[in-house]
Formats: sequence, structure tokens, C-alpha cells
Amino acid sequence: MNTEIISIIFMFLFTVLLGLPIGRYIAKVYLGERTVLDRICGPIDRFIYKVSGINPTQAMSWKENLSALLTVNLVWLFLSMLVLMIQHILPLNPDHNPGMSPDLAFNTAISFVVNCNLQHYSGESGLSYLSQGMLMFLQFVSAGVGMAAAAMLFRAFREKQTQSLGNFYQLFVKSCTRILLPIAILIASLLVFQGTPMTYQGKQQMISLEGDTVDVSTGPVAAFVSIKHLGTNGGGFFGANSNHPFENPSFLTNMTEMIAQFIIPIAMIFAFGYYIQKKKFAWVIFAVMTLGFLCLAIPTVQMERAGNPAIAAMGINQESGAMEGKDIRIGAAAAGFWSIVTTVISTGSINSMHDSSMALSGMNQLLGMMINAFYGGCGVGILNFFVFIILAVFISGLMVGRTPEFMGKKVDAKEMKIAMMIALLHPFLILVSTAMASYYPSLGAATTNNPGFHGFSEILYEYTSAAANNGSGFEGLADNNLWWNISTGIVLLFGRFIPIIGPVAIAGLLAEKRYIPESAGTLKTDTFTFGFMILAVILIVAALSFFPALTLGPIAEYFSLK
Repeated sequence: MNTEIISIIFMFLFTVLLGLPIGRYIAKVYLGERTVLDRICGPIDRFIYKVSGINPTQAMSWKENLSALLTVNLVWLFLSMLVLMIQHILPLNPDHNPGMSPDLAFNTAISFVVNCNLQHYSGESGLSYLSQGMLMFLQFVSAGVGMAAAAMLFRAFREKQTQSLGNFYQLFVKSCTRILLPIAILIASLLVFQGTPMTYQGKQQMISLEGDTVDVSTGPVAAFVSIKHLGTNGGGFFGANSNHPFENPSFLTNMTEMIAQFIIPIAMIFAFGYYIQKKKFAWVIFAVMTLGFLCLAIPTVQMERAGNPAIAAMGINQESGAMEGKDIRIGAAAAGFWSIVTTVISTGSINSMHDSSMALSGMNQLLGMMINAFYGGCGVGILNFFVFIILAVFISGLMVGRTPEFMGKKVDAKEMKIAMMIALLHPFLILVSTAMASYYPSLGAATTNNPGFHGFSEILYEYTSAAANNGSGFEGLADNNLWWNISTGIVLLFGRFIPIIGPVAIAGLLAEKRYIPESAGTLKTDTFTFGFMILAVILIVAALSFFPALTLGPIAEYFSLK
């Protein structure tokens, strides 16, 4: 076992161990209990409430919470789009980058508002420092919105019967100031000490090894990279993302950035258990998610380490693995593991070119986004998984002849209809959009970098990434045009907000129902048997929805290499 594999195992176990106390801390924050940061964050919170005229103690129904959530996101969308279009006349633009076209600004603004960061531009040449700061703000608040939505779901199952799911503004502000900001500062500090730039100066002149003078872009990179991973955003300050030596200078920063994108999704699982006082159920969720994650990660690491069979057929030794599109300082194993971490968690950052991954590695990256329920993004991972829990409860109840109940609440037709709509929306957005782009060659095939099966995978990946709010891509695709900017922008909006609205609505409806005490006929949901049922539902939905498309893309490509 080489050092890369040992470091990956250590990183994963360390993240899980770290997730336990952070999960407990998150639960205490949302419960309103005293925490170590109260003295620092309390005045900040009160200042925000005073300036914005918010009453944080006002009880809000699930409809009022969702109305507030959607309203603030709409404001951020229009404000950020305006900044991006007129950045050339605004300050903090030492490199004189031009303003974005309306369609690119539309796509970029939506992408960062919805926590996706699907970038159809190159960071260092496409944005001013003011625009980068605006997007960094969106990376904080979009993550905070997802966590606040998850906290509403937490409240629905702690109270036996309630009309209120808390106060969105209070949950949102606490998510940003008491959870995201302190951890982001720690990560950014570590990145700075490892060599990541943190400056507002313009391009700097450097002498290359060949003796040439080159202009190198810098900027407030450390702060941006810190929250992009912690908030599961993924947008790169530079076009090469975390494959760029300024964003990811060393193997230590590579490990740090992986832990950063892991920690909140894992901690939220344990926070759920602490909050509703059902820790065993949280471990069932964690076990299902982890099993699914490992089934994608282990084969991918092995395939990337094994190398490309087409190159091996030419008699070329690949001791370092399949190194096309990868950095030698990171290695094939760590790059393969990162590619699954970033697609399963919906971060979307990269430390290697996914377009250069082995065919079935690309399939696993796609599956991570298609399933979109193994860990997931900040807060929304729990929301997506909750939909599969409801489906599993209903199916299990039918199988054993019992009334479908979850946490003492009867699951009726209304909740099931919403759950099914959410479960079907994801494949609908991906497959219909891919079909449209593939049917018209001028939209799809003409913009791909590769012909045949891999070209189809590039199109499929782009819409899968948009629907899953991921942001990574098979970057051979020429995606900065009117079609891709508008079509993915629409998919981004639906792929973000409908899966938030649906689970919160289900939670709100269940919270309003009369609590049914547990009895001998109650379906046990905190057992690993029920966990297996959830996993089976996830796999069946994913297989029936996406297997045909995967067959036309990465699976066909795999067999073409034989």
C-alpha cells in the first residue's frame, strides 16, 4: 500500500472523527444553546438583524420560510448579474478585465447563487477582484441557505406537532457567522502559510525557467478557495481550479481542501441525529451514504492507478497510473479520489481534468451527481436523501402491510406525490436537456472536443453537473455560447430550488400532523435493514433513469478501448 492510499484513508477517517464534534456543535447552534463563539458572533448577528430590520424570534411556517428563502436569492441573482456586466467600470479591476455578456452574466450569477459555480469563463481573465469578491459572498450565502433549509427539516422532526419550522433569517445568519465563517478563516490561514496568494495587487511579473518574463495573475485567492470548498461551491479563482499551483500549492493543501469539502456534509448528518435525539438513525444514514460513496471511490482510484489500456497496448509502462490531465505532485490515486469526493458532495472543484479520466471513472463521476444523495452539498445533501427516505418508508409500508409512518407522522398521498415529483425531476432535467443538445448537432456535437461516445459524455456531464448543482465539467466542451449559457442556467435554477422546496414542504406538512406514538406495528427506520431499503430505492431509481444514457456514453467508450 503506497503513501497516496494511506493518506487518503487517513484523510477520510480524520474527517469522520472531526465531523462528530462539529455535528454536535451545529446542532447546538440551531437549537439556540450556548456555544463557545457566542461572545464573538452574538454582536455580529444582532448588527445584521438591526440593519436589515429582521426579527429573529418571529416564528415562521414552512411557506413563510420558503418565501423568504426565494426572495433573498432573487435579490442576490439580479445584483450579482449587474456587477458582472459592468465590472469594467467598477473599482478593484487592476487587470482591466472586461464586463461579461448578458448571457454569460446570467449563467454565472445563477450558478453562484444556486451553489453550483458552473464556470463558462476563465477566473483570472474573466473577473475583476470586485466580481470575485461578489462571488465569494455568494459562496457563503448559498451554502448558508442550504444549511438553513436543512435546519427547518431538523425542526420538523424534533417537535411532535408544530406549525413553525423556525425562522429562516436566524437559521441562515447563524449558518454563515457561527459555522461557515470561523472554519473558513482557519482553512484560509493554512492555505496562506502554504503559499496561496492573498493580495489585491494586479498581475505580477516572474521569470520562467527558460528565462522568459511572464505576467502571473494573483489576487485574494486563499479566502476564495477556502469557502469554495467548505461551502461545497467549487468555483475556481483560476480557470484550472484546484489544479492550479496557487489554488492548491502542495499535497498538504490538497488534503486540506478535500477535508474542507467533506466536513460540513458529514457533520450535518450527525447534527441531524443530535438535533432530533436519534443518533442511531444518523448512523444509519451515514452508513448508507458511505457505502454508496465507497462503491464509487474505490473502483475509480484503482482504475486511475492502473493506467490507460490503450497506452499499455503500445508497450508504455505506466507506473504512476493514468497521468493524462493530472499533476505529478498530486498523483493518480489522490486525483481519482478527489474526482469522486467532488462529484458525490456536489462541490465541483477539480485537481485533475475529468475529461481525461478513464471511461468508467467518468461514469462513476456522473453517477455521483446523478444519484445526488451520498453526502451531497451543504444542507441539501440531507434534503435530497430525505426524499429517498420517504420513498423507502412508503414502499416498505406497502411490502409489510403497515401504514407508512416516519418519526411518528403518517406519510399520505400528498407527501408521496411531492417526493415522486422531486425524484423524477432530476433525471428529467438531465435527460431531456441532453437529448435536445444531442439531437441538434449545432448545439451539442459541434461544441464537443471529442467525437463519438466521449463527445456524448461531455454533453451528458454538463447537464448532469448543472442539475446536481455541482459545477465540474468535461472541459473539452466549448460551453461559453448562448445555448449553453441559457439552457444550463435554466437547469441550474430548477435543479437547485425545487429539491429544496419539495423536502421542506414535506417536512412542514408532516410537522403539522398529529404525532402517533410508536407501537409494535411501527416500521423501524433506525435499523440497518431499513438503511438497505433506502440504498435499494436509490440504486433502482438511478439504474432505471440513467443506465441507457450511461450505456451510450462512458460504458460504450470503455468497450471501445478493449
